[in-house]
Amino acid sequence: MLDLQGYGWLLWDGVQLTVVVSVGSMAGAIVVGLLAALAKLSPSRTRSFLVDAYTTIVRGIPELVLLLLVYYGIPTLVQDVAAAALGYRFVITINPFVAGIATITFIYGAFACEVFRGAYLNVPAGQHEAAAALGLNRMAVLSLVILPQVFRYALPGLGNVWMVLVKATALISIVQLPELMRNADVAARATRMPFTFFFAACLIYLAITLASMWVQARAEGWASRGVIGGRL
Repeated sequence: MLDLQGYGWLLWDGVQLTVVVSVGSMAGAIVVGLLAALAKLSPSRTRSFLVDAYTTIVRGIPELVLLLLVYYGIPTLVQDVAAAALGYRFVITINPFVAGIATITFIYGAFACEVFRGAYLNVPAGQHEAAAALGLNRMAVLSLVILPQVFRYALPGLGNVWMVLVKATALISIVQLPELMRNADVAARATRMPFTFFFAACLIYLAITLASMWVQARAEGWASRGVIGGRL
């Protein structure tokens, strides 16, 4: 057993916040990714170009840089613009919790977009034709026939996005949000036991990953009910 010197409660608080940030960011990433995928698959060249630009930005800029840009850069820019327009300066700050979720949602929404796009392309063309033959309009075809299958095909990819996203929440420690990594660092400095607390953080992240893998396997099995061979 690791001797946490009475700081176990601090790690537990960090774990809870990490889970909240992860779940909130993943929910946002799924919404953003689905909308971006539909835009990219639409016949509109403008929408496709905007989504391509979005995914290129995410692929080309490190996650830490984007987080610092959102937390420090945007408030400073708004302050400068307001000062130039109004003639006086006022302080604008962004809550680190909001900045963290917004940044992670923005980043992993791009990855979710590619997952959903690939899943959509995996839906057999006959499904579209059969739904249209039943007289369903485009929205009904999409919501009742296509999207349920898209989510089934997307589950493995979304599971991988989730597991990478959880680890990425450690970056938020740099903006002082008291998630797991930040609290582990605080405890390590207070006790001068960095190995103990950072190793404990490693074990916790690993436990979250293993639990996520189990949930993902169960979810894929549930979604594959009725599919020949029980597989996607």
